[in-house]
Amino acid sequence: MSQTRLHASPDRDEDFSDPLQFAFASRDADTPHLVSQALDQGRAQLAFQPIVVAADPTKVAFYEGLIRLLDNAGRVIPAANFMPQVTDTAIGRRIDVLTLDLALRMLRQTPAMRLSVNVSARSLGDWRWRQTLEAGLAERGALGERLIFEISETSAMMLHEVVMRFMEDMQPRGVAFALDGFGGGMTAFRHLKDFYFDMVKVDKTFVKGIADDPDNQVLIEALVTVAHQFEMFAIVEGVENARDARWLQSIRVDCLQGYYIGAPKFGID
Repeated sequence: MSQTRLHASPDRDEDFSDPLQFAFASRDADTPHLVSQALDQGRAQLAFQPIVVAADPTKVAFYEGLIRLLDNAGRVIPAANFMPQVTDTAIGRRIDVLTLDLALRMLRQTPAMRLSVNVSARSLGDWRWRQTLEAGLAERGALGERLIFEISETSAMMLHEVVMRFMEDMQPRGVAFALDGFGGGMTAFRHLKDFYFDMVKVDKTFVKGIADDPDNQVLIEALVTVAHQFEMFAIVEGVENARDARWLQSIRVDCLQGYYIGAPKFGID
């Protein structure tokens, strides 16, 4: 089955003789509508995944808040089904605003919590997103000192001047920054000193099976060394088993994240 036909719109004059092919095409066409409807009706929650101290995994350094949109039956719409389509659209901006609003609410409710959320560089100039942030930072309780923004390599490099200006504005207010997907190929190391990232999250594509992969071991050790050279914490995400976790603990990784460490959950223990 070709990729083109698999994702073709059912509105086109196509011969969907294969029911599975028709189901895929229908789902893809309906996704933006489902996402917009979920946003309009407030059907969204954050799921929280722990990031733990590598030297003592019983200690949670902070949580990542991951947006979960629900359909009208209360089922989670998988992010992989819609985020690639909406990241650079108005729907993507709405998701970023909602994610930030939910994160600020959680920080108000849980004074001891530190929380990271993803944001696209494009949203940094969105007035609704900035208004939501400014309102949160103006409150009592030092919310900014417990808030971490994760910005992907791709997004940071695409609008690097916008990101740098925003970081300069936020640094005196206690907000921290994490470079997501570090090592994925977009960020030239020479640019790291121009940003104000406090931590990096090593691209998870290097992590699976790391205990038995000498090539990726060399790459991860190099990325961790670069992070520490620039005085940034090194977090490794995508940790899925005990052997990989033990190998990562044997090098100078600061924090671990992944399903072996803890799956995203609605609420925290």
